[in-house]
Amino acid sequence: MPRSLPDQPFRPATILVRGGQNRSSYDEMSEPVHLTSGFMYESAQQAEDTFLGTAQHYQYSRFGNPTIEALQQKLAALEGAEACRVTASGMAAVHAAMLSHLKAGDRVVASRALFGSCHWIVSTLLPRYGIETVFVDGADLNQWADALKTRTALVLLETPSNPMLEMVDLRAVSDLAHAAGAIVVVDNVFATPLLQRPMEFGADVVVYSATKHFDGQGRVLGGAVLGSKKWVDDTLQPFIRNTGPSISPFNAWVVLKGLETLHIRIPAMCANAAKVADFLASRPEVSRTLYPFLASHPQQALARKQMSAGGSLVTFDVAGGKDAAFRVLNALRLVDISNNLGDARSMVTHPATTTHMKVGPEERARLGITDGTVRLSVGLEDVQDVIEDLAQALDATRGSLRAAAE
Repeated sequence: MPRSLPDQPFRPATILVRGGQNRSSYDEMSEPVHLTSGFMYESAQQAEDTFLGTAQHYQYSRFGNPTIEALQQKLAALEGAEACRVTASGMAAVHAAMLSHLKAGDRVVASRALFGSCHWIVSTLLPRYGIETVFVDGADLNQWADALKTRTALVLLETPSNPMLEMVDLRAVSDLAHAAGAIVVVDNVFATPLLQRPMEFGADVVVYSATKHFDGQGRVLGGAVLGSKKWVDDTLQPFIRNTGPSISPFNAWVVLKGLETLHIRIPAMCANAAKVADFLASRPEVSRTLYPFLASHPQQALARKQMSAGGSLVTFDVAGGKDAAFRVLNALRLVDISNNLGDARSMVTHPATTTHMKVGPEERARLGITDGTVRLSVGLEDVQDVIEDLAQALDATRGSLRAAAE
């Protein structure tokens, strides 16, 4: 079984480098990759006892695997959670966290500002199974209070949200949700556990796309669900075991190695993003710049209360709508066009035509996503090179707008 750290409160950097170690009898330095679908038993009796649960032994990699367990232990220690289960993708994590807990007749209240696929689960999938769903504007506590006057099974939210970086007051919403009988599920992918730990503000379950900052280099897919040991063992684990959203051991190993540098990458990306946000806010071609720690962000005080830094994402509106936004994206020479985020490489996407295309124009308008909105994930390049690339792309757009006006 994975080696545990000594029983003392280590800091995040030490947990990321040392947590969840899983050395075999060969005493290797790097965690081994257990690429196996199944496991052998010493006897038929051991197999029976394993399936009965009276003996501890790995059965099948869909149920558990030493490499996967090492990742789960490291993430639980980092988050300050009692237990963790990792999944094949971030959306598998969100789906498992919700569907494992819900049944027909239940009620869900969700922040409107969700990633496109999360929005689809709440708006389209859950009602098919007889689950009532209600959306609220996440920043409006009055809407949360009204929606949670009725008994509710689950609350789902993102903070900061994708892509508009809207903040939700975690403590206030968690208190309202618990009074309504709900568990609170928080998608914390933009903040990571290094910048924000939702359970410290009352959340019950935290989900991640490990594809993003945890891997951090655009290599593999993965997801994680964290919560109390009782909820994970009694509610989540049977769902995962029997529906099979399991991560591959190799992908788990890649994420494990990525985590070893998370505490170095995240502060550097945050510092770069803050400088990029200041630059974009100064440009006449940009009509709006959103970054949680920017003085102009409408919820800056809440962001600073809940987060230790502003994150690696910056969202901005290009004046001139879709055509102007596309000209900026197409003029970039260094920054890549990609719908991924949290990578060592800076990348940019146009939410209205990619990640949030299918939520529809009316819902995008309610979320504040315009045809000129651009989401920028700031990476680890020299920040001045990123700024210069954005500058030349915006300069080209300004020239095009002037030519069109003439």
